[in-house]
Amino acid sequence: MATNHLLEIKQYGQSIWMDNLSRDIIQSGELRDLVENQGISGITSNPAIFEKAIAGNVIYDADIEAGVRAGLPTYKIYESLIFADIRSACDILRPVYEASNRLDGYVSIEVPPTIAHDTQATISEARRYFQEIGRENLMIKIPGTEAGLPAVEQVIAEGMNVNITLLFSVESYVNTAWAYIRGLEKRASGGEDISKIASVASFFLSRIDNNIDAKIDAKLKKGVDDIAVEAKLRAVKGKVAIANAKIAYQEYQKIIKSDRWQALAAKGAKVQRLLWASTSTKNPSYSDVMYVDELIGRDTVNTLPPATIKACADHCNVGERLETSVDEAYKLIENLKDPDINIAIDTVMDELLVEGIDKFIQPFQSLMNSLEEKIKVLSPV
Repeated sequence: MATNHLLEIKQYGQSIWMDNLSRDIIQSGELRDLVENQGISGITSNPAIFEKAIAGNVIYDADIEAGVRAGLPTYKIYESLIFADIRSACDILRPVYEASNRLDGYVSIEVPPTIAHDTQATISEARRYFQEIGRENLMIKIPGTEAGLPAVEQVIAEGMNVNITLLFSVESYVNTAWAYIRGLEKRASGGEDISKIASVASFFLSRIDNNIDAKIDAKLKKGVDDIAVEAKLRAVKGKVAIANAKIAYQEYQKIIKSDRWQALAAKGAKVQRLLWASTSTKNPSYSDVMYVDELIGRDTVNTLPPATIKACADHCNVGERLETSVDEAYKLIENLKDPDINIAIDTVMDELLVEGIDKFIQPFQSLMNSLEEKIKVLSPV
């Protein structure tokens, strides 16, 4: 029997979650098999995933019709569909949640992307989602925007599990980590239990390389006379995201050694794990598992789309590499300032955050539109 390399990764202290959810995989038993036999210990979802799952899929028609008969507006019908799927996934993952002492077994659902810049609306929706879905192993996804982080702090203080998403820069990760810590401190100061709260910081990868590679390709396309300059440019391609992630992990190590974190750990607090997201390789000339192989390390999560799960199970080269070549990672990021390369990484990260929110708003609105069309078809004449 062929080795499933996903199962090997767990030995290095990293959990593998799946970036996908649909009613098809719940009802067919595929999700249960992935959890019980294939090493998947959590689920992440987003509006793009739900658009793909629901649009044009007859499996949801009966529930849509029920919503129409009940006179529900489109948005409430949408919620009834995704909340049901999230509950089912939480129930399938509940044994993992219990066996891992609440380390894994979570299912993430994102608050509406249209409120990414509204702190109070984010807090209100997080509360409502957590209450209405009614599962302990639910994680609320909140974008790591300027408005999102105060919401993270408050939601953590209220005892909810949080997945902070759309993190690109090391600075944004550090700010996220301290928001988690402030939330725990606030909860602990009120005498509340902090040992049952979990959080992950979703640090995006392939989108960084896509953006920077495009900038490098544009420079090369214009023509470079000096072969040494060309070599500098090519040396950056496909390398920045992994280097950036390794530096973020170094910041994580500093944070958990801090006095403030140690005081919380003494009260039973769980570390906020870095979660590697956007891990499907977009460039066919790169390894399809490069964002897995290079970032295996302790106290981390990697969430993989189905194609990457299959690829990794088949041919991941498993080993602990997250803390290797760290000096080279710092040097590579510093080299972006070289006049011959001249890429402002902070600007890239800001661009990616704006694009990331748009990439969730667009499928969310598209799904609302397709649901409205389906409601018209299924509505009684």
